[in-house]
Amino acid sequence: MQIFTDPKALAAQCRAWHAAGDDIALVPTMGYYHAGHEDLMSYARGLARRLVVSLFVNPTQFGPNEDLAAYPRDAERDSAIAAAHGADALFMPEPAAMYAPDHATWVEVPELAKGLCGIDRPIHFRGVCTVVLKLLLLTGADVAVFGQKDWQQQAIIRRMVRDLNVPTRIEARPTTREADGLAMSSRNVYLTPDERAVAPQIRAALLEAREAVAAGETDVSRLRELVLTRWREHMPGGKPDYLEIVHPESLEPLQSVDGPALMACAVKLGKARLIDNILLRS
Repeated sequence: MQIFTDPKALAAQCRAWHAAGDDIALVPTMGYYHAGHEDLMSYARGLARRLVVSLFVNPTQFGPNEDLAAYPRDAERDSAIAAAHGADALFMPEPAAMYAPDHATWVEVPELAKGLCGIDRPIHFRGVCTVVLKLLLLTGADVAVFGQKDWQQQAIIRRMVRDLNVPTRIEARPTTREADGLAMSSRNVYLTPDERAVAPQIRAALLEAREAVAAGETDVSRLRELVLTRWREHMPGGKPDYLEIVHPESLEPLQSVDGPALMACAVKLGKARLIDNILLRS
């Protein structure tokens, strides 16, 4: 596995691979790998001749009061994991290599970014889109793989790629979970033992909502209250940032579950902000 810190060097290697007839799969990450990242790498490894993994804690997707400085990092361990999962290249740039001091160009999909996580994190998806497009341009990736835990993110990236005619196929992988249902996240390390014990209630409540839909419930207000009631009873320390039912592609809020519907949430539990989602109907 080659390790690159210089964007130009990575781009030159990827051009050489393409010239040799090799296709390229990309897995963009912010590091501190868990089994979810490993699943993305393993899946991507089977999609192309070459696998590029990026490890970059992107400063432009963090707000002024968010956890950029505290975000967990372990580059040495992550490098070993990427190599073990067949990465041909690991891209680990410094922020100055990705953003010039007078950087002034941004990529946005405002209609899809206005709700859900975009309410409390108004610049987040602008930073995500900009860095992802940079990575797609540098690598010329034929396919890029993302996780479905951040459903809004992959929906926005799909729209960006479509609207800008980027010739990269976007694939998404199901959320990787702990045995008790908690979605794996690098931020789970922030949870205290007591918080970790109740965190699976996030998923349990979403499953209860899906069961209610299967039993015939279509009213969005009643479904939301079902989830919120369970959280109040079994996870009293949790503070919902949002709990919404939206169309899976447009992310527009729904009034009733009469067709495809996604329930998405963000919950603050201690120092952690945990996101999750579930398809109520596909």
